[in-house]
Amino acid sequence: MGSPIFFLLLSLAFSFPLSSSALIAISNGTSISVEKPDSLISLNGDFSAGFYSVGDNAYCFAIWFCNSRTVVWMANRDRPVNGKHSKLSLLKNGNLILTDANKLNVWITNTVSLSFVQLSLYNTGNLVLCNVDGVILWQSFDFPTDTLLPQQLLTRNIKLVSSRSQSNYSTGFYEFFFNNKNILRLFYNDSGISSTDYWPNPWLTLWDTGRISYNNSKTAVLNSLGNFSSSDNLTFVSADYGAVLHRRLTLDYDGNIRLYSWEEERQSWVVSWQAIQKPCEMIPGACGANGLCSYVIGSGRKCSCPPGYKMKNRIDWADGCELEVDLSCEQNESGFLQLSQVDFYSYYGNDFGLFNNYSFDQCRDLCLASCDCKAFEYSFNEYYGYSKCSPKTRLLNGYHTPNSNGDLFLKLPKSKILSLLNPLEEFNLTCPGDGTIQSGRNRTKKFMLWFACGVGGLEIISFFLVWCLFIKIEKSLGVDKQAYDRAAIGFRNFTYTELKKATKNFSEEIGRGAGGIVYKGVLSDKRVAAIKLLKEASQGDGEFLAEVTIIGRINHMNLIEMWGYCAEGKYRLLVYEYMEHGSLADNLSANVLDWEKRFKIVVGIAKGLAYLHEDCLDWILHCDIKPQNILLDSTYQPKVADFGLSKLQNRGVLKNSSFSNIRGTRGYMAPEWIFNLPITSKVDVYSYGIVVLEMVTGKGPSRSVHAIDDGGEAEHKRLVTWVREKMKKVAIDTSLLEEIIDPMLVGKYDIFEMEALVHVALQCVEEDKDERPTMSQVVEMLLRQEKVSDVVIFDECSDE
Repeated sequence: MGSPIFFLLLSLAFSFPLSSSALIAISNGTSISVEKPDSLISLNGDFSAGFYSVGDNAYCFAIWFCNSRTVVWMANRDRPVNGKHSKLSLLKNGNLILTDANKLNVWITNTVSLSFVQLSLYNTGNLVLCNVDGVILWQSFDFPTDTLLPQQLLTRNIKLVSSRSQSNYSTGFYEFFFNNKNILRLFYNDSGISSTDYWPNPWLTLWDTGRISYNNSKTAVLNSLGNFSSSDNLTFVSADYGAVLHRRLTLDYDGNIRLYSWEEERQSWVVSWQAIQKPCEMIPGACGANGLCSYVIGSGRKCSCPPGYKMKNRIDWADGCELEVDLSCEQNESGFLQLSQVDFYSYYGNDFGLFNNYSFDQCRDLCLASCDCKAFEYSFNEYYGYSKCSPKTRLLNGYHTPNSNGDLFLKLPKSKILSLLNPLEEFNLTCPGDGTIQSGRNRTKKFMLWFACGVGGLEIISFFLVWCLFIKIEKSLGVDKQAYDRAAIGFRNFTYTELKKATKNFSEEIGRGAGGIVYKGVLSDKRVAAIKLLKEASQGDGEFLAEVTIIGRINHMNLIEMWGYCAEGKYRLLVYEYMEHGSLADNLSANVLDWEKRFKIVVGIAKGLAYLHEDCLDWILHCDIKPQNILLDSTYQPKVADFGLSKLQNRGVLKNSSFSNIRGTRGYMAPEWIFNLPITSKVDVYSYGIVVLEMVTGKGPSRSVHAIDDGGEAEHKRLVTWVREKMKKVAIDTSLLEEIIDPMLVGKYDIFEMEALVHVALQCVEEDKDERPTMSQVVEMLLRQEKVSDVVIFDECSDE
């Protein structure tokens, strides 16, 4: 910082008529007291620096965003000071020091200057101490806590360290820094349990993660537009790339690093990028020792204790869970409680061995014989034909997963297991004891029981009378009961008569599929709706309502919005928003989609599927991605429809994945369906890849492609095979791309975007599901290509 700018700030600091609550800067011999509301403020008004309350009579000197009081830096996160007589002082010798009420030094910069010095808060959020010559003596950007701001460098000697919890700002267990191999990584550091790298994925090679280690500059930076770049080749772009008022990259207390953007309209922070999409499965120590992690839509990570365990520290999940009772080494005193779809990671030292082809009884006895064994995991792989036994000495990184091939068997005292299996046992009115005393106690208990029943009966009668009165008043006032239903679960429970009237007796059919028929209708509030009459289902009302409620609460701009349902007798209907431009299939056959629309549709579909797979409950797979299930609104924004219905129709479908029972369309179906392999979200990735190829080439997957071989002979090939062979030749002659593109788009498309789409699609349709990317990776690749195309267009305009 040059001296002219320094003196400008200096003049501002002493010429502005500042209130007692806002200071531009402080200089030698001045201080900021915890008891006064004084704080430094940046000239643009975006940031403040001062004492921040972190508990009862506990304060830290911090920097925060003024719009939300979101902390981005703390000087003394592990040593809060007293709410009285504590102060931050800039001494005459140029040293900046934070003292507690007892005048002990809590934090110090160890700076010295013989000349005039000043402490000011820059517009970037950087707290800077510099001398009269503009030389920076100290700055907060060199000592971050858990947050990196735009233009703040992350270098070899700097690391981000998470906070302990959402409300505890002290140092946590997660770190983000360059390791000795020049790789920017996330690290779990807890000497009490285990320490390990967990991002990038330790199972992958550097080549697989796209990182490089031969550059030792160790520098990374986030710019204000939302682009992050690092010397190890790590780059990512925020979902809202462009001019945004505020951004911050924060290593959150749960171990995930996220890029946040300030949304001015809602006055809140939104996540525009995050490193890990499935925190429970990938982040170690999420819920501490013996804890179980689960992911809840809209709430993020949730922790719980397994049966027989209790939370060790009621205010901090990092301490995990502990047994409620002692576990004996006597084999005849212990048993096992089965926990379905629960897994504890095996590669963090939890197991004392992996035993293949053990029977269930052998595996159980192995764990019983060991005092250190707390549980065992047992699974049988039907495809490969062998069993796996994993006894566990420590229960770390536990999580709920619907994709687990086996179950966990938790070792507990037999008495505890009986109480868990019979929760009403402890309320049994029969008690042991002497006959005379017992008889008296029984008479007393019988009297109390009859008394309680009498009071309960009176309450029920009273409630019934009040309810009848309420219904009568409601009808007299014309209250719409559906409004209460809508408020209770977020969408309406329609009657069959209402929907029959809305569709004019189901007269206008607008779609048909394996799951049912879709009709156009107009609801009583004049909204135009798409009403799907499902084929007769075997579910009861309770199961159908529970599952449809989950889908009804899902909200994403690229997923069709459900407005309600009907479960009446044998009828099951779903009510959706109506899409003006119909399905993607209709628009492709009508040749009304130009290249720009097609590319945006491809990106939108990917975003919707990424949300279903990774930001939603794990089991929500689509299982039938095809152009007929992609709908387009008035602006050609794509919305994925029919998601989750395979789950609605048959809860067991994903486990019993025989071809005849699966919702899908030949040509779009992944090989897993055909070969009866485990079904994961990668089946949707495969179908998505086929859809992209169809949008690029204009050719459907179910029909073979007419081609001419090297000998001039006509032959017919599958779409995927045909495109792969063409792309191999494109590496030699780029003009051959013209042979792949839909003839309606020749000369009217972006060649860079088109080539990128084909590469992404071919990755998605790999035979081996493990070779396919996740949908979030697809989104990232497409958005990166979109930015590259924008830069190319900009350069061309500049040349003109």
